[in-house]
Order: sequence, then C-alpha cells, then structure tokens
Amino acid sequence: MTTASTTGDVGITSLTARAVLFDMDGTLVDSTAVVEQVWTAFAAENGMDARAIIATGHGVRAEDTMLRHGPTGFDVVAGADRLFDLELAAVDGIVPIPGARAFVESLPAASIALVTSARRALALRRLEIADVPAPNVVVTAADVERGKPAPDCYLLAAELLGIDPADAIVFEDAEAGIAAGLAAGMRTVVVGSHESETTRGLPRIRDYRDVTVTVHDAAPGAPDPRPSFTIALPL
Repeated sequence: MTTASTTGDVGITSLTARAVLFDMDGTLVDSTAVVEQVWTAFAAENGMDARAIIATGHGVRAEDTMLRHGPTGFDVVAGADRLFDLELAAVDGIVPIPGARAFVESLPAASIALVTSARRALALRRLEIADVPAPNVVVTAADVERGKPAPDCYLLAAELLGIDPADAIVFEDAEAGIAAGLAAGMRTVVVGSHESETTRGLPRIRDYRDVTVTVHDAAPGAPDPRPSFTIALPL
C-alpha cells in the first residue's frame, strides 16, 4: 500500500510492506569513486573504453559489461576474476549512505534481503567496511541465470523470504536495478540522483536520514506471523 500526505511544505510518502530488498553499491554503500577507479584501471589493462563502461555498467554484473565492451574473443571468466581481485583490494573511500545502518536495523531482520550484481564476498566486504549490517538473505548475480535489468534476482529474493513480490519494496540507485525491481512487480524507491524515463513518478530519497519505520505486529492467528511495517519517505 502507498499513501501520500502533505503538512505545510513537508510531504510524506508512506509505503506498507512485508519485505525490503536492497541493492548494495550506491544504495547502502557509497562506493562510486572506488568502482570507477577500478573499472578505469581494468579498462586500461584490457583496451576497453572506461567512459563507456562507467556510463552503462553501474548495477550490471561484471560479466555482462565485459561481453558488451570487451574486444572480440575477450576471456570474460578470467576478466571477471581479475576485476574481483582489484575490487576486493580497493577499500579506501567506501562509506555508508547516510542513515543506512540505522534504517536497516529498524527493519525486521527476517524481512530484508540484499540483491546485488557484485560477488557475495565483495558485497559483504563492502558492507563490513561501511559498518552496515548484512541481511541474512543475500542474492547475487551468480545465483540467477539473468542479471539486472532482468527481474530474476529480485524474484528469487522474494521467494527466499517467502513473500509475494507485491508485498516487497526495492531500494535501488541505478537504471538496471530500478528496471529489475519494477519488472519484478515490486514498488521501487530511487536512492540518489539518477533520473530517466524509468524513474518518472517513483518515490525518491537522497539518503536514509529522514526515513522512518513503524512496525506492525501480526494479528494473533494470522497466516503469516511476521510483522508488516510502514516506511515513511520524505518527498
């Protein structure tokens, strides 16, 4: 359920759900500078156009980006392993999106998942560096046949959480991830400044500092004993 209200100059959008699915880079963790630095170095090593990669690769799994931008015959498997090594070593400058830790901790632990195009070890490492709690359910691009912008990863996360996609809210910052959340039939909140035809009309937040959560306990005897919750987003 989505409702909107306005008090004076302050507007609030309220979303009621049973699960929240988070992207990682740019959504919980600010790693933009690190990601661009690593891809620039990788592109230079392999004769690729770093600017084209950075313009189109955010939120997309590395293998798909390499297939799109790599030279003919490029070894995608070896390339992905090399990129992973570079990413795992690049830790300077990784910080949390403001308010991310408190927001994640305010949600029921059994109702959240991480859905990322990064490898699992890298995602957990970046969350650790940024001091943002890692959800118990983590879905990566390696867990599905098709990566973002296909909806597969978000649908799998909903399945693992045992909830209907319509009862989930996605927080995403990149075009591919936003498209994936919408294609999965989930309400999608844009984190940050990305704008496109895809984001038109979607709720948007700069960060999580003014986002609040109200948890509603399940009624006695309800089929799903997990609580629902309402997230209030500043407009």
